[in-house]
Amino acid sequence: MKPHFDRIAFIGIGLIGSSLARVVRREGLAGHLVVSTRSANTLARAEELGLGDSYVADAAEAVRDADLVVVSVPVGASEAVAVAIRGHLKPGAIVTDVGSTKASVIAQMAPHMPAGVHFIPGHPLAGTEKSGPDAGFAELFTNRWCILTPLDGTDAKALAKLSDFWRACGSNIDTMDPQHHDMVLAIVSHLPHIIAYNIVGTADDLEAVTKSEVIKYSASGFRDFTRLAASDPTMWRDVCLHNKDAILEMLARFSEDLASLQRAVRWGDGDKLFDLFTRTRAVRRSIIDAGQEVDAPDFGRQAAKKS
Repeated sequence: MKPHFDRIAFIGIGLIGSSLARVVRREGLAGHLVVSTRSANTLARAEELGLGDSYVADAAEAVRDADLVVVSVPVGASEAVAVAIRGHLKPGAIVTDVGSTKASVIAQMAPHMPAGVHFIPGHPLAGTEKSGPDAGFAELFTNRWCILTPLDGTDAKALAKLSDFWRACGSNIDTMDPQHHDMVLAIVSHLPHIIAYNIVGTADDLEAVTKSEVIKYSASGFRDFTRLAASDPTMWRDVCLHNKDAILEMLARFSEDLASLQRAVRWGDGDKLFDLFTRTRAVRRSIIDAGQEVDAPDFGRQAAKKS
């Protein structure tokens, strides 16, 4: 089978980048894989894991002659990468990213993309709380969505080629306006992580409950919050700073709903509580029916560990 791209350069090799490298290798989607990251230790580890065919610290050197460049860095570093690689991209190359915010990434990168290079922002909705090259696995994108947010005037053939690449990695493809993407992700991803960080932080600050008790008696609810709150701090700091408006809007909505819930608990409004819990249970069922989660105890994680 002919590779989708002769040469792919990965700028950043964390969870997403290393998972992509693994599935690209497994499916034969590239003739040559170049791995680049600023950390000498991470680059050495990527080489130990055999994630690429060549390894360079310099992003500019990595993208030379690459047909596809995948930028997989914290969103706050997007402009620095764009500046570093802009003079070394070959005509016709596709440059994409995997960041969780799109309007900010476009503002940072698009002005630095040379004519003749196809910049197509993207966001695979896949991940775990783990990070680094060891955390990746080839199945990460299977039956998960990858949202592309092409700019006006994007070359249709380049968009189709990138879409086919993501499908070959196992993803379903959707396209979306960047601002709409950021609003959607604010509620389905960013706000849940922020709430998780806050709840776990509150538990850590409690004076009446010791940290050892929090850990010893963690029931499934708190335990699942800690999974989200264990995500990469650099990544989530940048998400908050670079999707600020959408996150603040969703936080305001959440605060209003939380105040309503507080009143229902205070006044013993059982009907209101029952209605809320019934509606939210239906959302969970819809996610399972859509194939985005498994219908199993413990969110299927015990089964996943065994497989």
